[in-house]
Amino acid sequence: MRILRTVRLTLGALLLAGAAHAAPGHRPTQGSEILWDRYGVAHVYARTVTDLFYGFGWAQARSHGDILARLYAQARGRAAEYYGAQELESDRWMAINDVPARARRWLAQQDPAFRANLEAFAAGINAYERAHPDALSSEARRVFPVSAVDVLAHAQRLFQFVYAAPASIARRLPPDAADVPDAPAEPPGSNGWAIAPSRSASGHAMLLMNPHLPWEPGWNTYYEIQLTAPGIDLYGATQVGLPVLRFVFSDYLGFTHTVNAPNAVTFYRLKPVPGGYLFDNRVLAFQSRTTQLKVRQSDGSFTTDSVSVRATVHGPVVGERDGAPIAMRVAGLDRPAALEQYWRMAIAHDFAGFQAALRRLQIPTFNILYADRDGHIEYLYMGLVPRHGFGDLHFWSSTVAGDTSKTLWSDYLSYDELPKVIDPAGGTLQNSNDPPWDAAWPETLDPAPYAREIAADRVSLRMARGIRMLSETSKLSLAQLIADKWSTRSELADRILPDLLQAAARYGDELARQAAQVLAHWDRCTNADSRGALLFLNWSDRPGAVSGYAATGFARSFELQQPLTTPGGLADPQAAVAALEAAARDMIAIYGALDVPWGAVMRLRIGAVDLPASGGPGRLGVFNVIDFAPLQNATRTANFGGSYNALVSFDSPARAKVLLSYGESSQPGSAHNSDQLPLLSQGLLRDAWRTRAEVEANLESRDPLGQ
Repeated sequence: MRILRTVRLTLGALLLAGAAHAAPGHRPTQGSEILWDRYGVAHVYARTVTDLFYGFGWAQARSHGDILARLYAQARGRAAEYYGAQELESDRWMAINDVPARARRWLAQQDPAFRANLEAFAAGINAYERAHPDALSSEARRVFPVSAVDVLAHAQRLFQFVYAAPASIARRLPPDAADVPDAPAEPPGSNGWAIAPSRSASGHAMLLMNPHLPWEPGWNTYYEIQLTAPGIDLYGATQVGLPVLRFVFSDYLGFTHTVNAPNAVTFYRLKPVPGGYLFDNRVLAFQSRTTQLKVRQSDGSFTTDSVSVRATVHGPVVGERDGAPIAMRVAGLDRPAALEQYWRMAIAHDFAGFQAALRRLQIPTFNILYADRDGHIEYLYMGLVPRHGFGDLHFWSSTVAGDTSKTLWSDYLSYDELPKVIDPAGGTLQNSNDPPWDAAWPETLDPAPYAREIAADRVSLRMARGIRMLSETSKLSLAQLIADKWSTRSELADRILPDLLQAAARYGDELARQAAQVLAHWDRCTNADSRGALLFLNWSDRPGAVSGYAATGFARSFELQQPLTTPGGLADPQAAVAALEAAARDMIAIYGALDVPWGAVMRLRIGAVDLPASGGPGRLGVFNVIDFAPLQNATRTANFGGSYNALVSFDSPARAKVLLSYGESSQPGSAHNSDQLPLLSQGLLRDAWRTRAEVEANLESRDPLGQ
């Protein structure tokens, strides 16, 4: 793949630059409006479903207009044109993978009624920009108007080319099968629980939603909203730019996600020959295309990048190894209706309706945890999992031979074949980004039938902490569910601290024994006032200590049937003590003490707000995940973790406690870009205001939508 630079715009680039991205102008019905509560949450009251989507678009533009514009510019593959050369890698990745053109094809394939919804969503965004141009940055205004094509391109970019195949993937192509290392055990991610009535103190099903993503503004930014129209009352959150809710509940049902890893990307080593590449003993020609990208310079002028792409039956060529082109195949590029599936899942009224929506299998990835008012709960390893006729996961995670159709998958596991648990006897389901096998512990799914598709032995200590808490209470109240959600106890500390203290007494110097005394008195939590947590984190991140991600350094390895006791213990006590000595010296050098309170260093900071943090990294086996940027001026700032938090009880009507950690708006000057941090610092949730009376009692402003 060659990237050619020129300094003049070609005629094609000029035409591309002037192409219109206008959405049809939906005019909302008189009486449709948005009420904004005192936390900046939008409550859309619409007379029709299309009005609802229009209001959803308007609300996102008001709360996150600058982020929204940039995301659509990136999905359009023209972000460098609007924002500058720092966006060029993203634009190249969109061009290589043909995202903008595919989005246009996807729009033509939408159900007509749902296409009208997408167009209304884009129209609402455009209407807000026209009404309030000064509320957006000058860079953002360059992107307008937006269209339903942009909405679909953004969803495609997010699901397929951020989650599954980010741009960085071409820089780290996997080696051949013989050289593939074992993957880390625990990706950073989310928690989800579903509680059946048999385990609920109230007799109603409950659901815990707790996604974790980076906190810097971008594709990862969550947005909380209520959507109300005739026959529809949805409450929840989604990522900015999406026109549907991904974490949602109604009076009927609700669902949440955690990230899974369905091995949805395959890399193929091609055999180049004169005239193309070899495939099933035939020579196939590369299908070549070129895209011109405008790049804005600091003085307002433009240069042009030319991206030349070679496409194959597998997908585009994305790299090269030892002279062989490497092509990439991504699951789901033949499934254009993921957004509509989300919509149908959200508006379903019962388990059967929800199952019918799931069976469409348009959404390419994510675990689902589900609960409803009738008492059903479900865990589903959802995703488009390529069907492989041979090999194992190790083989399919490597670069595979691309000269034969035997390796070219073209089908996915059906809904009935995907790992799932429905209404387990134990009454609880959980997932914390771990594989599906212990979703309903102590009942386990058999991983053997999925050896070609899904990892069998990766374990999350955060998952184990969740299983432990669920097993400790026979009947869970909503209050207990909230307390468990805020748990900061370290599962890693419980597994290895007794051994570490014994080893320090036997092998350690005076400083190591002093450090051991601090750890002996530590509450094994990462609360703001916990003393010893910083020392333990410093120790656990060092060579010679125990890795909570990769599950290395343990004396006992993981066993599927024993998630509460394995892995455990210290494999090398002397190395662990040496790491403790180094950690203690580091603590003294930086802080002057071994027992500095966690919250004195770990901070919640946005703008002028600066508060002590409780919560810790998932690699410590902490359920309430908050992770932090590197040390600066002897403190660290939270930049990852529990983003949207919702705990739902399916009473009649459903009731919920919620929190959006970093607030509802990222627009400059908004009062709602940090106003929920004090609640987070104190471990408090808000009531989800769902009735009109509750919203009116907490009203901040009103946006009429009707003409």
